[in-house]
Amino acid sequence: MTDIPAELARLRGSIDNLDAALVHVLAERFKLTERVGELKAKHALPPADPAREARQVERLRRLAEDSHLDPEFAEKFLAFIVAEVIRHHERIAEEHTSDDRTA
Repeated sequence: MTDIPAELARLRGSIDNLDAALVHVLAERFKLTERVGELKAKHALPPADPAREARQVERLRRLAEDSHLDPEFAEKFLAFIVAEVIRHHERIAEEHTSDDRTA
């Protein structure tokens, strides 16, 4: 095994720290969207909100451009997250419906 340059080790350490931060931020985001799903179920709102999703895509694309990040990548990343959130909201709605039937 060869020694890696100090700069490479430093950069990798920074990447590892950012990866950890991303995981923590995503966990916080999903805690919030879990609550959104509960409110949607309580008020019989649909799990998906296409108009909001479209606004979020445009907003994220602008943020990506401002940050010199590929907007296509940012949109794909958001689409992945939104799909998972909708899946959670559908599960919450199903649980809410079954709770109503058993109550």
